[in-house]
Amino acid sequence: MKNMKLKSLAMTATALVLTGTLAACGGSNSGSNSGTNTAEGGTGGNTEKKVTLSLLVDNTQDSVNLANAYVDAFQKKYPNITVEMETRPGGGEGDNIVKTRLATGDMTDVFFYNSGSLMQALSPEKNMLDLTNEAFQSNIVDSFKPTVSFDGKVYGVPTSSTIAGGWFYNKKIYSELGLKVPITWDELIANNEKIKASGISPVIGSYKDSWTSQLVVLADYYNVQAQVPSFADDFTAHKATFAGTPAALRSFEKLQELYDKGFMNKDMLATTYDAGLKMLADGKGAHYPMLSFASPSLVQNFPDEIENIGFFAQPGDDASKNGLSVWMPGAGYIYKETKNVEAAKQFLAFMASVEGTQVAATVSKPTGPYLIKDAKIPDDVPTLVKDMLPYFESGKTAPALEFVSPVKGPSLEQITVEVGAGIKKAPEGAAAYDKDVEKQAKQLGLAGW
Repeated sequence: MKNMKLKSLAMTATALVLTGTLAACGGSNSGSNSGTNTAEGGTGGNTEKKVTLSLLVDNTQDSVNLANAYVDAFQKKYPNITVEMETRPGGGEGDNIVKTRLATGDMTDVFFYNSGSLMQALSPEKNMLDLTNEAFQSNIVDSFKPTVSFDGKVYGVPTSSTIAGGWFYNKKIYSELGLKVPITWDELIANNEKIKASGISPVIGSYKDSWTSQLVVLADYYNVQAQVPSFADDFTAHKATFAGTPAALRSFEKLQELYDKGFMNKDMLATTYDAGLKMLADGKGAHYPMLSFASPSLVQNFPDEIENIGFFAQPGDDASKNGLSVWMPGAGYIYKETKNVEAAKQFLAFMASVEGTQVAATVSKPTGPYLIKDAKIPDDVPTLVKDMLPYFESGKTAPALEFVSPVKGPSLEQITVEVGAGIKKAPEGAAAYDKDVEKQAKQLGLAGW
């Protein structure tokens, strides 16, 4: 995830970031001649004919572990269905492989891929099976569905847990200074003033890894859509811009304000992501705007401090509209030309169940709540992950902009470094980003550009 498609969950991404080779595990519909497609929902142990499904996933260790866990549990429950897995590289190379295999009719029965704008670039109406009316869709939280939808039809199910964009904070510092978790931007600014007066850096900047500079702008999207519900559609249609929409410009203004008030560590341009996490854990910095995908690194590298770190959503200007921007996980899709439709649907139905999330949790600790109704995160996740639950339980979440609009400019991280380091003012940064997205929008052939 390192470009915030975040590097969008290429670090899972969440940052989110991928090498490897395509494993030769069979052709696209390797089981199309090995049985019928009569598999139905129900319990294991049935006497139906054997069916073999092919599955394509990226080759990151977490993705492979997750897919293997799903496959093993599914095959035990439905022994008439065998799932054969292939792997592909991640990143741009993997994107090209997926697009090529779809274009040549050589795609597997089921494949895991990004949700959001990258999914929309795959021409889902031509290449993916419409899952809108499947019964298992009732298990899936509604906020996920727009990220795997195209022209009103739903094509995917989530493969893992959510990732949230917001602020990590050091609980020891908050306790020592008598601070409360802020729910408005003014409250956050007031906290930062007290932290600065104590001699601690209020906000950690790690702009040496420039992708981290985007968080204040991107995590603010819940606040943008709360004020302008049509912004994603209008932005996609070129009817709205960041510079011309006060609620969206505010995201850049917040980033500028952190610099103007001297809240950032002075060596922000030389500080890396890893160093930022250490500053937070060591209490050298009080806040770190970041994605929750950082929680596994904190657990691994700072186990003694993990319970001293909390998480809150980026505050807006209205306490009654406090909510969380969410980076959605990738999704499982069915190739439209599969000859094993029912077995493929059954596999996705298993993933989209509480049982499926329990299987996933055995190999991949969630970095946020699951998107399956009634699914619970394990008790042994860090408290900072549990801090996200109230937002989901109250329905106060929204997908990050890149999951509801295909328009995402490649230079945002350079622009936010400039605004966050005082090189550009917020209006200049917002205008630069509006110009940055034009090329991509035109490449996508979007109306209005």
